[in-house]
Amino acid sequence: MRVLLVRHGETVDNVSGLYAGVRDSPLTAHGVLQARRLGAYLAARSPVIGPVTHVFSSDLQRAANTAQAVLEAQASRESSAAIPGRAPVRLVKLPELRERDFGSAEGKRFGTPHADAETHEKMRLRADRFVRAHLGPLLQNSVASDGLVVVVSHGILLNSLLKVLLTRFAPSELARLAPGPGSGRSDYLASWGNTGYLEMVVRQPFPSGAAAGPESRDRRERVSLAVVQVNALHHLEGLKKTRGGIGSARFDSRQRTMDSFLAPRKRKAEET
Repeated sequence: MRVLLVRHGETVDNVSGLYAGVRDSPLTAHGVLQARRLGAYLAARSPVIGPVTHVFSSDLQRAANTAQAVLEAQASRESSAAIPGRAPVRLVKLPELRERDFGSAEGKRFGTPHADAETHEKMRLRADRFVRAHLGPLLQNSVASDGLVVVVSHGILLNSLLKVLLTRFAPSELARLAPGPGSGRSDYLASWGNTGYLEMVVRQPFPSGAAAGPESRDRRERVSLAVVQVNALHHLEGLKKTRGGIGSARFDSRQRTMDSFLAPRKRKAEET
């Protein structure tokens, strides 16, 4: 099994340089293209990385709509491949995966003081609830699975989630990614561009049947995680942002995107 921690596509507030934590900023037209590229890329790679089996997202539209694009691409591929017996994957939207609440700075310019913002400890607790209730049980039963779990959230919350996961399942990876003294790096373990993803592989730390000592009986140690990619953006290669402000504008579902305009026209039944 693999786990992808994904940041949402570009939003109107990203472009405007505004704090948007719990503020429900929509995707731009370019952000929708980013999300569709991500979905198509993961669907095309499913023979290698496994099919998407679970999708979780923040309940804010920028994350949920990015996650939905991944689901739609996967559904399209599975429909064309006629995979029997596979139940449709459904999006699970959770408030625990929301971005940091910036308090009185919500909707204001970057750099605005936000002393009343949500604390990092509160974000850690939210991330921990998600892992205990949703992701942890999947990981514990994942050794024989070839599935792909996708979690779409927000940059700051993803760092909290990553720290919770590595503390519990991969302390050595936590030490590897943590900024060293005097490095000049922030306290964050990783960074995410829009629709960038961090990829982790779930592994069994001990050979089947091996005696691994009494401490390994703790369920937390039955699997381990290895980070294999950070801020992966291969799916955006060649994607250009539409000029004239169109790409930065809020996505309008009534308008056709350049990708859909250039796509082959579907043949009608009477033409076949």
